[in-house]
Amino acid sequence: MISYNYETEFNLDNETLLTNWINKVVESHNCTIQEVNYIFVDDEYQHKLNVEFLNHDTLTDIISFDYSVGNNLQGDIYISVERVADNAKDFKVSFTEEMHRVLIHGILHYCGFKDKSDEEAKLMRSMENEALSLWLNK
Repeated sequence: MISYNYETEFNLDNETLLTNWINKVVESHNCTIQEVNYIFVDDEYQHKLNVEFLNHDTLTDIISFDYSVGNNLQGDIYISVERVADNAKDFKVSFTEEMHRVLIHGILHYCGFKDKSDEEAKLMRSMENEALSLWLNK
């Protein structure tokens, strides 16, 4: 089950379509979603999480808390809507495209993809692009 929670003035369009897309991506990696919560927040909320739980005094677009067991995915994915908007401008893409990339980025972490090294980041970006192509061809 995927749930969407809003702690800021923001709402996703097409939650059902997004859920179907995310499930399709997860299944393509031989995983199953047990319970994943997407929580949309502002920068202040995200910064507090980053400091309190990760000891990082920075802003970030996404923080994920992964409680998965094997291929059964569970966790909480916090997304700063403000960071996504700023990143979309920086990357010269639409807000919607950047939001979709961040949504899928979090779930790909749960599927086992990392992005700490350059090689891992390259593979993660490839997996994001593959997932985004599934969205565009839905």
